[in-house]
Amino acid sequence: MTIGFSARTAVSCSALCAVGALALAPGPAAALGGADTTTTGSRAGTGSAHAGPAPSTATPPPSTLDRPGTHVRPRAGAPRMPQGISARSWLVADADTGEVLAAHNAHLRLPPASTLKTLFAVTVLPVLPAAVRHTVTEQDLAGIGAGSSLVGVAAGRTYRAADLWRGVFLNSGNDAVHVLAEMNGGWRSTAAQMQAKAQSLGARDTRVVSPDGYDMPGQVSSAYDLAVFGRAGLHNTDFVRYCATVRAKFPAGGWAYEIQNTNRLLTGADGVAPYRGLIGIKNGYTSRAGSTLVSAARRGGRTLVVTVMNPQSGSRFAVYEETRSLLDWGFGAAGRVEPVGSLLPRPAPRAAPAPAAAPQPGPGSATAPQAGPPAPGDKADDESGGPGDWLAEAVTLAGAAGLGAAVVWLVLRLHGGRSTRN
Repeated sequence: MTIGFSARTAVSCSALCAVGALALAPGPAAALGGADTTTTGSRAGTGSAHAGPAPSTATPPPSTLDRPGTHVRPRAGAPRMPQGISARSWLVADADTGEVLAAHNAHLRLPPASTLKTLFAVTVLPVLPAAVRHTVTEQDLAGIGAGSSLVGVAAGRTYRAADLWRGVFLNSGNDAVHVLAEMNGGWRSTAAQMQAKAQSLGARDTRVVSPDGYDMPGQVSSAYDLAVFGRAGLHNTDFVRYCATVRAKFPAGGWAYEIQNTNRLLTGADGVAPYRGLIGIKNGYTSRAGSTLVSAARRGGRTLVVTVMNPQSGSRFAVYEETRSLLDWGFGAAGRVEPVGSLLPRPAPRAAPAPAAAPQPGPGSATAPQAGPPAPGDKADDESGGPGDWLAEAVTLAGAAGLGAAVVWLVLRLHGGRSTRN
């Protein structure tokens, strides 16, 4: 019996099989996971009527506060920055939104003096409310630094926490801070709590050694961090009430004496004109820190926080006058500047991983090379393969198809020969 098709036909069919196999092999785009070429509507770049405006990708401008120098982004109509600001570091921010309107050396780490008491109050005030009473011991008052400002706390007397807090905010009394810290679990524990609170608020320039702000080696903060603490304090009604108090009575056994806030911008003392709308917050001074001041003021439905650290002008009350100028500018610049940063907590920076050393496996070593980006000309691990993989696949399939055709042709020829002889 003779097969009903010729050897030529068999070879032709085999060739068609090879072509089909090549067609089914993955092409370069699929092998590389290439870009999707599907389009909807008109072709891009033709000016088609179907093409609408690109979706808005506007994002807040990046922060520039990590850089030294003065930073402000004025829009049209923004007032000029005040001249003659001599502070080593300062910052103006919107207390409601946390947007920083302008700053100078915002993250410069400097001794904070008594402005660190803002962090003390933000940390401890929530757990020691006004009505708590405490009888002071000698131990409570131990360790107060020489030359500290005092409100007159005496051992053996019982005070309400409210009295002590007024001593902190008005007289900047380090004796009151020591007693409140002992009531809170101790001096070192309170310092650790303050440090943790600073971290949680995103204030990473601050290192707490002495909770009262007394000059100690290594104790630093920044205009940025102090503004963060001041803004956090404004969310506590007790904090606001204390820092805005101008005068109060402080108990002294069977009688009381008057204490007055040392923030001259609040009281108008010593010829410094009080600032309209001032809420207060905290001032400070040490020989090492110079004058420091964290202030908040409210006008026209807007609240600003301003920090000024260590003015260099030599004027006795420069810290107040420079704060006044920055507050005036901030209220005039409302809505007319782009923010240069934010007081809101930022993600903690992550250190870049150290580059892995190239492995040097010895003879017979099973050490695998470290994973990393492919060097030029190297092939990254990718299951979809690259152009070389596609070509190899195609060659393999073509070879298989050709071999199959040859086998069919040989079988038919042998079979045909036997049929002739039979």
